[in-house]
Amino acid sequence: MRLLAPLVLLTAVSIGSAWAEGDADEGQRLSEQHCARCHVVGDFNRYGGIDSTPSFQMLARRDDWLERFGSFYERRPHPVFVRVEGVEPWSDKPAFVQEIAFTPQDVDHIVAFVEALRNAE
Repeated sequence: MRLLAPLVLLTAVSIGSAWAEGDADEGQRLSEQHCARCHVVGDFNRYGGIDSTPSFQMLARRDDWLERFGSFYERRPHPVFVRVEGVEPWSDKPAFVQEIAFTPQDVDHIVAFVEALRNAE
């Protein structure tokens, strides 16, 4: 099951705009609801987040932004508390914070939101 993320990512990178199928408004809502507890995600919480955690705007400017956002749930510290339907959990141990549950479509929405952030700059 852990192979799902690289397969989804490889497919997304190879066809490029497939992430555009996500809904940027829904991605913004999800990001504000779940991701803003650690990240600055836009004007919504411009002075929020955790100091050591990169903002969505900073991450969106990176050359590898699509890879990072398309597989964020596989990147530390996310595997400990983020669950994506169809992706095997990183550990059976309980999360150190409240878990967040996403569907693969939710990931598409978040990527579409970040793509909109990139295009707005």
